[in-house]
Amino acid sequence: MDEDEAGKAYDGRLLRRFLGYVARHKGPAAATLAVTLLHIAAGLTLPFVLRTALDGPIAARDAAALAPWAALFLTLAAASGVLEAAEHYLSNLAGQRVIYDLRGEVFAHLQRMPVAYYDRNPVGRLLTRVTGDVENLSELFTSGLVGLFSSALMLAAATAGMFWLDARLALVTLGVMPVLAAATVLFRKHSRRTYSESRKAVAAVTSYLNESLGGLKTIQAFGREDLAAERFGTRTAKHLKASYDSAYVFSFFWPGIEFINTAATGLILWYGGGRILAGAMSFGSFLAFWHLVRKFFEPIQDLAEKYNILQAAMASAERLFLLLDTPPAIVAPASPARPPRRGSVEFRGVSHSYDGKTPVLTDVSFKVEPGETVAVVGYTGAGKTTLMSLLLRLYDAEQGQVLVDGVDVKEHDPAELRRRFGMVFQDVFLFSGTVAENLRMGSEMSQETLDRAAKLSRADAVIAKLPKGWETPVHERGAALSVGERQLLSFARALASDPPILVLDEATSSVDAQTEGLIQEALDAMLVGRTAIVVAHRLATIRKADRILVMHHGRLREQGTHEELLKLGGLYEKLYRLQWQPSAAAR
Repeated sequence: MDEDEAGKAYDGRLLRRFLGYVARHKGPAAATLAVTLLHIAAGLTLPFVLRTALDGPIAARDAAALAPWAALFLTLAAASGVLEAAEHYLSNLAGQRVIYDLRGEVFAHLQRMPVAYYDRNPVGRLLTRVTGDVENLSELFTSGLVGLFSSALMLAAATAGMFWLDARLALVTLGVMPVLAAATVLFRKHSRRTYSESRKAVAAVTSYLNESLGGLKTIQAFGREDLAAERFGTRTAKHLKASYDSAYVFSFFWPGIEFINTAATGLILWYGGGRILAGAMSFGSFLAFWHLVRKFFEPIQDLAEKYNILQAAMASAERLFLLLDTPPAIVAPASPARPPRRGSVEFRGVSHSYDGKTPVLTDVSFKVEPGETVAVVGYTGAGKTTLMSLLLRLYDAEQGQVLVDGVDVKEHDPAELRRRFGMVFQDVFLFSGTVAENLRMGSEMSQETLDRAAKLSRADAVIAKLPKGWETPVHERGAALSVGERQLLSFARALASDPPILVLDEATSSVDAQTEGLIQEALDAMLVGRTAIVVAHRLATIRKADRILVMHHGRLREQGTHEELLKLGGLYEKLYRLQWQPSAAAR
């Protein structure tokens, strides 16, 4: 469904599925319903106790007989308050447990989705699924289902009590119902429209705010603060108008309901007062009836208020269940292969396209033997990073085979396959936590293992300078560390699990020459005894490679050693001249 469209206020299919999550917590849910019944019973007993006291002891001027009825009234009133508090607590307890289950299930499902899924779905939208939409489903239980059950039961019980006290007066009271029904239909029609417009306006404001804060450095650098403020103002103005429209609808509906309520009260006063004067109705029955009319109109007002809650919850439920029903495109086979960890890699006639139309790789074939260091070079967009993505099975190749240790990657368990690799990316991502936690990545590793990985990657000097060493807190994305320090820590992380294959994707492209020298020293030590695939723009970092693959427009055009490719005088030789002899290349 459209991201910002209003949902149905009721969808039986979605509701039944949601109740499946509620059923996991039968205890709190059943307790909520039981307490709700007791709360309604206590509240509806009060007018009848009042009627008995007025028509009995008070009418007879019997103070002694009045005392127990007064005590019973106070006890029921206190019990009603306690039961209402318990109802709110238990419904929220069950609702929060449902949220806990749903949020965990959605997050786990997102972790299993392939990278291609995130290419099509903005991260901001997915964050809304895990936060806002799940919260809306909590409202569906606490304010929606429990509230509707309570309101409907109160409405039915109050109506029955009114007819039991005086059927004629009850029919007079219900004479306002056609007007009330018409007002509710109009409210639903207009509130659905204003709700949809408001959601679209909020989404536009949130999206632009996220974009502007993310690009604040660029906005300030180009002096575009006024333009950004103007564009933000345009979006907030639309949200303001949507809010005005929503307030306009409610400003008529609530006074309208109050007017109908007052009109019904006037009819009760006129007709009921006449029956009292005629001796057909006691004052106690009239006062009890008056109390029941209040109980009758309260849930009607609540039902109107809960309409938007249900509408938002059903829209959220549809989006959440659509996400959960999207199967992961990359899953483990029924009987995954587990070949020995030798470190061989092979591409056989691999072709790939991200959109099914534009080829990114075309008929690429090569083999990397265990312990061999192979570099991949080429212009931007040549398909270098795509090779690495297919190797890790972040995507599945459209044609051909990618083999690791002699077995097609599709026959591996994806998690076990990726444990054969140590990855170092150009954009290093460090998580909130300690330095040690960032290297362990949830695995059980001894301190000795961490120390060895840090020493081999030359990250030990970085860690030694940190205030608390291995236990130094790392801020989100490693903001307090330099680019070079983050890169060295990422090398240590790649080595910590002692993988047979290292994949370095533009690992030195964002560092200065001095840091690059330190990283190159670390690389020389890291690559000993391991298979390595190195993607690089800077040719100086790959001159020692056993073999260099030259990619161009998605095809493997050349391969050989540095010296062989220079003698060939092809694409590699041109790349080399562009980097090392720019003036000659210009001529």
